[in-house]
Amino acid sequence: MIILVVLALLLLFVITVIAKSIRVVPQAYTGIVERFGKYKETLPAGLNFVVPFIDKVRYMIDLREQVVSFPPQSAITEDNLTVDIDTVIYFQVTDPISATYEISNYIQAIEQLTMTTLRNVVGGMDLEQTLTSRESINSGLSAVLDETTGRWGIKVKRVEIKGIDPPPSIKDAMEKQMRAERDKRAFILTAEGQRQSAILTAEGNKQSAILNAEGDREAAILRAQGEGEAIQTVFRAIHEGRPDQGLLAYQYLQMLPRIAEGDANKVWIIPSEIGKALEGLGSAIMPGADLQK
Repeated sequence: MIILVVLALLLLFVITVIAKSIRVVPQAYTGIVERFGKYKETLPAGLNFVVPFIDKVRYMIDLREQVVSFPPQSAITEDNLTVDIDTVIYFQVTDPISATYEISNYIQAIEQLTMTTLRNVVGGMDLEQTLTSRESINSGLSAVLDETTGRWGIKVKRVEIKGIDPPPSIKDAMEKQMRAERDKRAFILTAEGQRQSAILTAEGNKQSAILNAEGDREAAILRAQGEGEAIQTVFRAIHEGRPDQGLLAYQYLQMLPRIAEGDANKVWIIPSEIGKALEGLGSAIMPGADLQK
């Protein structure tokens, strides 16, 4: 019976020793092994064996790229305005031994270093530069963090600014300024449109007046040419017909009723030439007759 108990205890001890000797490290992790409190070795991913009760896997270090978002940090700009800035850090452990023994808590260290560096960078900018220079802030933070965290076995891959919040009073002033700028641009565009419309209207009126004047001129020229041709035609016809004194007197008498036409002609005067015309007409009808007798 005692032998069975001893065998059972011995079997349990063997199982415990085997369990303590085997260490399985997940993929993308590494294990830091200490022997009597001192660093001994680094275990890679996979199945590993250690000396039980002497060696101890003290830390498991994640070798993947990690993302840490820090709460908003207050910073004072060069023009003495306080802004709250949210940051996101992308980093990766490149040296597990340094990350374990060179710094007690590298995430907290990165956060504090980010805060101080951010305040230094923003302190050299005014508010407008801070709001419009995110790339400059990111570059400045990345350079300082990468240089400092290198001795901790940390590689800062990227620093991003999530948000920059100025004071509420500054926000209101900026919104009013933006509205004023938008209204100004709208007024300018409206005035420019009205000016272009007036210019186009004036140009159209000018072209219309020019075309009308050219049309009137052409019409006047054509009328004058027509009248001239008509006068020449009549003159030629009269010249070729060789009219006598009686015919001319008869035509003159036919024009007298036209002189009397119209309501406004209440009084009209007979020209002195009418006597000569009558004489010519009488001579033409009855040769030798004396109308004055």
